Amino acid sequence: MSNVYLIPVAVFLVFQVSFVGTYIAAVLQGHVVPTVPYISDAATYSPESCVFGQMINLGSVLLGITVYVRYRQILQLFEHHSDLGNNLLRYNRLAVWFGWSSCLGISIVGNFQETNVRIVHFTGAFLCFGFGALYFWLQSLISYMIYPIAGTKRNAHLRLAMAACCTMLFILMAVTGVMSHILFRGQNPRKWYPSDGGWHFHVISSISEWIMATIFSFYILTFTEEFRDLDIDHPQLRLISYSLTLT
Repeated sequence: MSNVYLIPVAVFLVFQVSFVGTYIAAVLQGHVVPTVPYISDAATYSPESCVFGQMINLGSVLLGITVYVRYRQILQLFEHHSDLGNNLLRYNRLAVWFGWSSCLGISIVGNFQETNVRIVHFTGAFLCFGFGALYFWLQSLISYMIYPIAGTKRNAHLRLAMAACCTMLFILMAVTGVMSHILFRGQNPRKWYPSDGGWHFHVISSISEWIMATIFSFYILTFTEEFRDLDIDHPQLRLISYSLTLT
């Protein structure tokens, strides 16, 4: 398969369509107010929650494939350039587990709504954004380590900036989110009005989440250029045992 570079593009498109589409549907259905709700708030009620869950599951699978392809790419580079150092292999192994943990968190967020199982939903959000940020930091470091053999310094700088932004936004989202819920005095957090208390903290937190989710999608998109140099064959299968009985 020579179109490996299309996988990050598919991840970007699936996530962006699910985020924006869910928001538009939730507003039209009257399930949230238009003034910047959390992404998960927009995906709380059906039918948008059903579509969101399906799209997020598809996106998490495609993202998991992207993480694995990147992992194998670094392994191939090391096989041909062992002078890159053993630290590259360590960071690569650590990165793939962080990446897959983030994929698991994305799937959990999409399938366990905040209103139904809050603890599970928040755990998924932590895995998604927290381990996702760690994955981005490691990939930024790996990008510098493999340059100029693969990749560009521009992409390395860009990934580093994105990783830093995601980390700061993750902390900002968490802190202001907690403060807004402490100050909230309304009836329904999905329809949060200025008079309900904690409004400004809520807006800061939700905007941080939207920006962070967008950066996540664009970060994955940066792998497109490097994946153009990759080609994947069909996996080889080996028959372990075979028995034929004639009657």
